[in-house]
Amino acid sequence: MFVDSHCHLTFPGLAEKLPDIRQAMHEAQVDRALCICTTLEEFAQVHALALAHDNFWCSVGVHPDNEGVTEPTLEDLLTRAALPRVVAIGETGLDYYRLGERTVADMAWQRERFRTHIRAARQTGKPLVIHTRSASVDTLAILKEEGQGGSLPPATGVFHCFTETREVAEAALDLGFYISFSGILTFKTAADLRDIAAWVPMDRMLIETDSPYLAPVPYRGKTNNPSYVPWVAKQIAQLRGLEVQEVAQQTSSNFEALFSQAHNE
Repeated sequence: MFVDSHCHLTFPGLAEKLPDIRQAMHEAQVDRALCICTTLEEFAQVHALALAHDNFWCSVGVHPDNEGVTEPTLEDLLTRAALPRVVAIGETGLDYYRLGERTVADMAWQRERFRTHIRAARQTGKPLVIHTRSASVDTLAILKEEGQGGSLPPATGVFHCFTETREVAEAALDLGFYISFSGILTFKTAADLRDIAAWVPMDRMLIETDSPYLAPVPYRGKTNNPSYVPWVAKQIAQLRGLEVQEVAQQTSSNFEALFSQAHNE
């Protein structure tokens, strides 16, 4: 009934507990999950999960925060994206949150990495999984520059674990992207985000855990896993005056529409 559109099941704390997690997913009626890749070094393990389980799919990409890892070329991404059960490009985007003593100008490498992912998404026709933190202006600008024009279809995808403003949400929706909400939506401090979740069109919304991070209330502080994604749906249902089954059905249909290859395989 529920789909976790973004989780990291190869990360410590989850990888060694996969049988238990899959059982918990079954009991919570979480019947599908998208396993997200964050480095090329990790890809083989993430892809193996998708190949081993008929309700898992995966992405290929290098997270903007990751330094000291293999820098992806366009060919790296295209080759891996062509493999079975790889349905998305990313997690990619921009993150200026941890600049430290660096300036935004110093993050040119991050912006170039992002452009490479967008080009791969357009060439493959697969959606982007966008991470943006303290960088929404540049994220949107680069998506507009690289994601449109020319003979290839525009880039599509999802702004995952959304925590930005309504204006950013509007801009993302205008570009054809979906908005995904995580357990942050249940936090006491997230009133503004709940207002956005009450406004985003239901046919453009996804739900996720971003496991092992950001466990929702009532599990906050514990290791997150896909069986907790119904709590995100319950929060959205409460905000919008819907039954949780309606949120589950719509977000699952949205997942199938965006990641159409996952629906067909």
